[in-house]
Amino acid sequence: MKNLLFLLGLGCAVSGGAAVVSSPDGDIAVNMDVDGAGRPVYSVSYKGMPVVTESCLGLSARETAIAEGYNVEFGDVVEFDEVWTPVWGEYAEVRNHYNELVGRFRGESGPDFDVRVRVFDDGVGFRYELPQSGDLYFLSVTGENTEFNFADDYTVFAIPGDYDTDEFLYTKSPMSELGEKLPRSRHSESTLIDGLAVQTPVMMKHPEGKVYVNVHEAALVGYPSMALDVDVEKPGFKSHLTPGADGVRGYVQLPFNTPWRTLIISDDARDILASQLIYNLNEPSKIADTSWIYPQKFMGVWWEMFLGGNSWAYSDDISTRPGVTDYSKVKPNGRHAANTENVKKYIDFAAESGIKGVLVEGWNEGWETWTEGRKNRHFMFDKAYPDFDVEGLERYAREKGVKLIMHHETSANAADYERQLEAAFDFMNEHGYDAVKTGYVGYIIPRGEHHSSQWMNDHYIEVARRAAEHKVMVNSHEAVRPTGLMRTWPNWVAQESARGGEYEAMGGNPPEHTTILPFTRLKGGPMDYTPGIVETDLASYGFGNNSKPGTTIARQLALYLTMPSPMQMACDKPESYRRYADAFEFIKVVPVEWRTSVYLEAEPGDYITVARQDKNSDDWYVGAITDENARKAKFRLDFLPKGVKYIATVYEDGKDADYKSNPKSYKIYEKKVDSKSEMTLELAPGGGAAVRLTPVSGR
Repeated sequence: MKNLLFLLGLGCAVSGGAAVVSSPDGDIAVNMDVDGAGRPVYSVSYKGMPVVTESCLGLSARETAIAEGYNVEFGDVVEFDEVWTPVWGEYAEVRNHYNELVGRFRGESGPDFDVRVRVFDDGVGFRYELPQSGDLYFLSVTGENTEFNFADDYTVFAIPGDYDTDEFLYTKSPMSELGEKLPRSRHSESTLIDGLAVQTPVMMKHPEGKVYVNVHEAALVGYPSMALDVDVEKPGFKSHLTPGADGVRGYVQLPFNTPWRTLIISDDARDILASQLIYNLNEPSKIADTSWIYPQKFMGVWWEMFLGGNSWAYSDDISTRPGVTDYSKVKPNGRHAANTENVKKYIDFAAESGIKGVLVEGWNEGWETWTEGRKNRHFMFDKAYPDFDVEGLERYAREKGVKLIMHHETSANAADYERQLEAAFDFMNEHGYDAVKTGYVGYIIPRGEHHSSQWMNDHYIEVARRAAEHKVMVNSHEAVRPTGLMRTWPNWVAQESARGGEYEAMGGNPPEHTTILPFTRLKGGPMDYTPGIVETDLASYGFGNNSKPGTTIARQLALYLTMPSPMQMACDKPESYRRYADAFEFIKVVPVEWRTSVYLEAEPGDYITVARQDKNSDDWYVGAITDENARKAKFRLDFLPKGVKYIATVYEDGKDADYKSNPKSYKIYEKKVDSKSEMTLELAPGGGAAVRLTPVSGR
C-alpha cells in the first residue's frame, strides 16, 4: 500500500501566490508559499535577517496516496490579544498576543487539510489541522517531514535524540559539527534514534550572536513526541516522530489537530527565558475549580538512598510477590528508609522549618524487583510495608501541620498503573495525600512502548486528568518532556524529564548544565530538579559515595530562582540543614509563587541572573549562577518600586570558593538598597548567589 503523503505548507494570500504574516511588533515575519510542484515551503526572518530558509512541511500516513499539486487559499490575518491568569508560574498574568493565518490546502486527489500559523512577538507556532474528508476517517501516521533549515551554521545546545530518556548532559557545537561531537552511545536502558538526531527543546545561537532560537513543540496531545533529525550540510533539522510498539508513529481519528511546532526567537537571550509562547499555544485550564492546587516546598526520604546508605526496598528477597506476600513474615534488610520513625524525623524538621510537604519514597510493596530488567515489575499503590504506619503517620503529620506526599513508582509498568489508578487515588484521598510523585523507570511493559510514544503521551495526560478528579497534584518523573500542558492541567505541577540533581550523587553535573536547562528543558514547563544540597562532601556520610557535586552551596540557593518550579524540593537531609542553618534560612523563606520575573543577565551555557517578586508579599528575590568560570554579576535594581528602601540579604560565594576545591565557602551579609542602586555579586567557579530583598518597613 502506498504511503499517504501530506505536503502541508503555508501558502499564499491568494491562490498561486506567496503570503507573509508578521508578529504584532513586526520583528518576526513568516513567508509562506508552494513551489512549482505544489509542495509547501515556508521561511522565517527576524528584523529582516533570514533565520529559517525555505523549508518544507508535511506528514505521511499509510492509508492512501496523495500526489503533489496542491493549491492553497488563505483567509484574512486575524489578530488575537488577551491576558490570562495562570494558577502558578513565573508571572501572575500572561499576555497572549499574536497574528494568525490559516492556509486551506486543496488538491486534485486526497483529503483537504489546513495549516494554522500564529506569529507572536517572541516566536512562531504552526500546526496541521486534518478534517474528516470523504471516506477517510482515520490515519495511521508513519512520519512527519517538517523541516527547519537555517540560514547560518548555528551553535546548538542539544542532547541526543532518544525515545526513552532525556537524562543526558548537553553538547554545545556548531550544527555542522554535531556528527562529531554529539554522544551516540546507549544510555542505560534507553533507545537512541538511529542516525544523527537531537531532542527538543533545542537551543540555538547565531554564530555571530545576532539571534537566539529555541525549537520545540506545544500541546502534545494524542500524538507521538517530536525529535529532530540533523542535516549537517543544509544545516537544518527534520521532524522525527517516536514510533509506537508496532512501528506506526500514531493513529489519529479525523478531524485532528497535531501539536504545534514552535520557534522562540530573539536577539536577546533573556527574552528566550522570559517567553511564555509554549503555554500560550496550549488550551486554557480544563479544571474549573483550581482552588485546591497550591505551590509548595517539600523535603523527602529520598537523598539518603541516592547517597547509598539506605534502600527503597523493605527486603532483599526478590521472590516476594506484591499483593500476595505476607511481608510481616519476610526478613527485612535493615536499610529500609521509609520506616515510621525515620519519616517522623523528616516531619518534625519540616514542621519546625515551615516546609509543608514530606515526600516518602519506598513506602509500598514492590520495590524488591523494581530494577529487574525486562521482567514483570509490579507495585501495589494501596499496600504499605509493615514498618510504614499509614494511619499513624497521617495523624502525626496533620498534628504537625505537614502534608505527606505520595510516591507512585510504576517501574514503567504503565498499564498496571492505569489498572490501579482509582484504588491508588482513593487511598490517597482516604489518608490525606493531595500530591503524588509518579515514576517510570525502565522499559515500558507490557506493551513495549517508548516513554515518548503516542500511547504513553496519552497515559501521562490520563493520569493528570484522573488525578484532577480526586483533587490530586502530579509531579511526574521519567515522563515525556513537557510541552506546556500544565496550562491545561494545572494540577500537573512539575516534571523531571531531564538530568536532574540526583546525578550530583552519581558522578555530578557540570556547572554549565543548569545554565542550559532553563533555555531548553524548562521552556516546556517547570522541572523538579531537586535543588538544596548543602553538604557537598558526600564521602562524609560514610556510605562509600565519593561523587563530587558540580556546585557550591551558594549556587544551590540560587537554583531556587534560576530553575523555577511551583513544587521545589529541599533535597538534603535534616542533619545537613542543621549543620548549615544560616544557608538553610534562605531555602526556608524563598517562595515558589511569583508575581513577576525580570531576567537581568543571560547567556546559554554561561550564566543567568534573574529577579522575581513574591506573589504574596512585596519581597523580591535574585538568583545568579555561572558555569565553571568565575564572574561578576552586575545589574541595576531598577525593577524595585521607586522611593522604597529595601534590606538586601545576600548569600554569596566566599572569596576562596570553588566548586571543585572549596564548595562550602560562602558568606552572608546585609546592605540597604533602592531602585537607584547597583549590585555586584561575586560568583566563584561553578558558583552562584541568592539575594532576598525586603522592604525596610517589613523588617
